[in-house]
Amino acid sequence: MKRLVLISALALAGCATTGETITVKVPVPVSCVSDQLPKAPTYPDTLAALKAAPDPAEFTRLLAAGWPLRTARLEALEAAVEACRQP
Repeated sequence: MKRLVLISALALAGCATTGETITVKVPVPVSCVSDQLPKAPTYPDTLAALKAAPDPAEFTRLLAAGWPLRTARLEALEAAVEACRQP
C-alpha cells in the first residue's frame, strides 16, 4: 500500500507544469450570410389564398402578385450564397 502511494506521488510530481502559457489557434466557424439579408416577404399567393380564390381570374392575380416578390427574394438569396462561395 505504501508503495502505491509513493508511486502515485512520484507520478503526479512528474506532471507538474512550469507555469508556461501555450496559445493554441483553433479555427472558429463564422457565418458568411450577411445580417443585412432581408426577411422573406409575406407572399400573397399562399396555398390558403389560392384555395380560397373565388374564380380563375383571382387565382391568376394572386400568382402574378407573388411572382415578382419570389424573383426578388431568389436574387437576394443567390447573391448571399455567391458571397459565401468567395474566398
